Amino acid sequence: MPEWSNWSGSVRANPSEVARPASEAELQSVVAGAAARARKVRVVGTGHSFVPLCATDGVLISLDNLQGLVSVNPGQSTATFWAGTKIWQMGEPLLARGFALSNQGDIDTQAIAGAVSTATHGTGPALANLSSMLTAVRLVLADGSVVDVSLDSDPEMFSAVRVSMGALGVLSQVTMRVLPAFRLYERSWAEPFEACMERLHERIAANRHFEFWWAPPIDMCAAKTLNPTTEEIGIRDTEPPAGLLKRYINPERVDWSYRIFPSERNNLFNEIEFSVPAGNGPACVRELHQMMKTAYPDVLWPIEYRTVAADDAFLSPHYARPSVTISLHQAAGLPHEQFFASAQAVFANHGGRPHWGKWQSWSADRLRDLYPEWDRFTAVRLRLDPRGRFMNPFLERVLVG
Repeated sequence: MPEWSNWSGSVRANPSEVARPASEAELQSVVAGAAARARKVRVVGTGHSFVPLCATDGVLISLDNLQGLVSVNPGQSTATFWAGTKIWQMGEPLLARGFALSNQGDIDTQAIAGAVSTATHGTGPALANLSSMLTAVRLVLADGSVVDVSLDSDPEMFSAVRVSMGALGVLSQVTMRVLPAFRLYERSWAEPFEACMERLHERIAANRHFEFWWAPPIDMCAAKTLNPTTEEIGIRDTEPPAGLLKRYINPERVDWSYRIFPSERNNLFNEIEFSVPAGNGPACVRELHQMMKTAYPDVLWPIEYRTVAADDAFLSPHYARPSVTISLHQAAGLPHEQFFASAQAVFANHGGRPHWGKWQSWSADRLRDLYPEWDRFTAVRLRLDPRGRFMNPFLERVLVG
């Protein structure tokens, strides 16, 4: 029986079959065949989720053979990609046609299908998550048929499918809103935690992108701003600091946006991330700061603080509210559940909603109250997949209870 594990090694599964369709027709055949044998179906991209989102003992579908740019519509400023395309594969072909994604996260190894399905995001108070960039998708349903879904064709289904964790079907193509290609000027620096907090609101308001990492062992922050520029591509003569923060601080530089957004992630880790209302962000990170200093002084990994604009996807953690997202990490292989559970309790104090691809222990009984359109999503799910072909134990817990 095949074996599968996620990126960090924290989730393992033994699917009965691993399928790698190389066309949409093959994808349809795999899904229809699984339904005929009453087997469950899950889809995997890079495996960058830290929860058993993709785990199954049924058919596991890899989209690695469904990659690349399908088309660009310059008049509508949209681009269509195969759903298995990794985010790092999108920048170059878009640039060649004069376009770019409006925002990205600081990791670009995820498949675009998984990234939109879990509301993956970058930072910027005026910039919503990757799911909000969708204008249409092609979705393979449980019987193997394909539907084109957009705001015009079916607003209810579109609002559900944009953040759906693969529970409604298998994405084969995604069409996303794009911008004219642009360059970013990156500046980063180190400063004490309190100095960073004192100017937090000012810096968020003054920059297209602002984020910071707090390093617990030294109580210092690595802060970063990214802003559009017309300056020439190049690296400025600045020397990053030595020591713990060196990996988070780059020399000042200018480059095309898709080259600036990602950061190297060479060490394996597990992660928890919650989204809180933007106004609650400072108090929440201060409570986490105190928790780590007093209860978990041995955790060396930093806290990451970012901002995200509101959107209207039914299960988006940023639904109907400007948000701050706060992430905590622990090295892969080290115990993390108690640490993350303590952080989760802090997030609960501040109205937190969990990232769907990162550690959390809540079930539908609790999650339902956090999402005003929960029942509308459930109605779409039951309409499209009444037999639960795309469900697994994790989805049963978080979507059913």
